[in-house]
Amino acid sequence: MPRDDQENGTARENLCRFLAACYYQPGAEFAEEKVFDSMLDAATRIHPDLAEQARRLGEAFSAEGPESLLVDYTRLFLGPSKAIASPYGSVWTSGENALMQDSTMAVLALYLEGGFEVDDDFRELPDHIAAELEFLYLLIYRENQARRASEPESLAPVAALRKRFLSEHLGSWIAPFAAAVRAGARSDYYRELAGLTDCFVRMEMGRLKVS
Repeated sequence: MPRDDQENGTARENLCRFLAACYYQPGAEFAEEKVFDSMLDAATRIHPDLAEQARRLGEAFSAEGPESLLVDYTRLFLGPSKAIASPYGSVWTSGENALMQDSTMAVLALYLEGGFEVDDDFRELPDHIAAELEFLYLLIYRENQARRASEPESLAPVAALRKRFLSEHLGSWIAPFAAAVRAGARSDYYRELAGLTDCFVRMEMGRLKVS
């Protein structure tokens, strides 16, 4: 595996993992652990458009702070009565404002197929945006491992699983979800996060045509 491809693959892993983290409640640890510096480094290694969006995301977090962002997080993803931008795939793929649809069970089946276990401490449904991004991270990571080890017999099934997951699940609902976040957010931070997530997933979808 050429070094440039290896660095790009690692950057894709890292950016996907950090994007997932950003869909949990915002806290001071984001700054303490320099999450946005790491995101910018990863995004820079992938594409200039991602780098610019990651830079703006970090600046927005610094300007607005976790306490202010928690208010917007709650409005967007929790309620009080109805979330502005539901973070669950089933809401977007079923065309109904309902949870635990057939698509939720289908994505859980893919998790099991991929050996992805949802942590007992995870209090959300399996098709939450953070969980789906974490699963995508795992698939990218395992593909990269197989490529580095020159193991085509390991690469083929995980690559096929990534294609199915993006085509049938995350890739099918990320655009309307991101649009709802951008339209409903009062903070630059969540508008930038939605844009960066949408752009990254679309780039991953584009890779399906060439990988």
